[in-house]
Amino acid sequence: MPQDSGQTLRRSLLFTPGLRTDRYAKALSGPADMVCIDLEDGVAPDFKIEARDKAIPALFDAALGGSAARAMRINPIKSQLGMRDLLALCDFGAPPPALLLPKIDSPEEVRWAAELLDEAGYVATRLMVIIETGRALEAALDIAVASDRIDTMLFGAADLSAEFGSSLDWEALHYARGRAVHAASSAGLDLIDVPSLDIKDEDGLKREAGLAQRMGFTGKAAIHPVQLPPINEAFSPNAETIDFARRVIEAYEQSDAGVALLDGKVVEMPVVRTMRRALAIADKIAAGAK
Repeated sequence: MPQDSGQTLRRSLLFTPGLRTDRYAKALSGPADMVCIDLEDGVAPDFKIEARDKAIPALFDAALGGSAARAMRINPIKSQLGMRDLLALCDFGAPPPALLLPKIDSPEEVRWAAELLDEAGYVATRLMVIIETGRALEAALDIAVASDRIDTMLFGAADLSAEFGSSLDWEALHYARGRAVHAASSAGLDLIDVPSLDIKDEDGLKREAGLAQRMGFTGKAAIHPVQLPPINEAFSPNAETIDFARRVIEAYEQSDAGVALLDGKVVEMPVVRTMRRALAIADKIAAGAK
């Protein structure tokens, strides 16, 4: 769905394990733009059902407070666990705000989830799709436009690197990230990069976040709250960017030619759209909104 002046902040997404609802409550009041209860990778196989039983009520618990957007990552929709996760959510009686769909290979899987949500009458539930298989990468654009419920795509480097037999470093997965950027930007989606797994390596995190931002990602996931401030900083417009954005928009609006000249450079609508998005994010941050 295309971005607009009501820009939603999706700079950071913090995963919390489904069994640890105490961590979820704390995470919601922290600096993450989004907090996601994880029923998939964050839960050992023997505890999947217990995690589901604990996590679904927590997802809807208004008493937990916090201003972060809420989401849940279910198990793969093609598996019995994933289908039961989704059916349990549909049977709960209230629409989940957002669901992350992992390990998808095709747009059909997204449509299965969307159709079940439609049947439950959960119009407001948003979908996030994770590109973390070779087939998903090949079909990334088709997946991105599979449902108008989708507003965010995530890039799953760990699973992709395992499938490719490659390392996890930035250069090894540059091509794969490029395909994800292409798909997400073409569909008007936000794009969240994979979490950095070494929570003690702040310099590495800053480097990865900066590279992702430059490449076209709009945010980065996290596995620990300590990672959130560097991520939010990397994906927030700085004072220089905000000043430049205002000058770009002013120059463009004063021109009646469909283009403008600023500091000797031509300014066209694609640049204006980028600058308007930067200002919308800055306004959200300034207002303290999620």
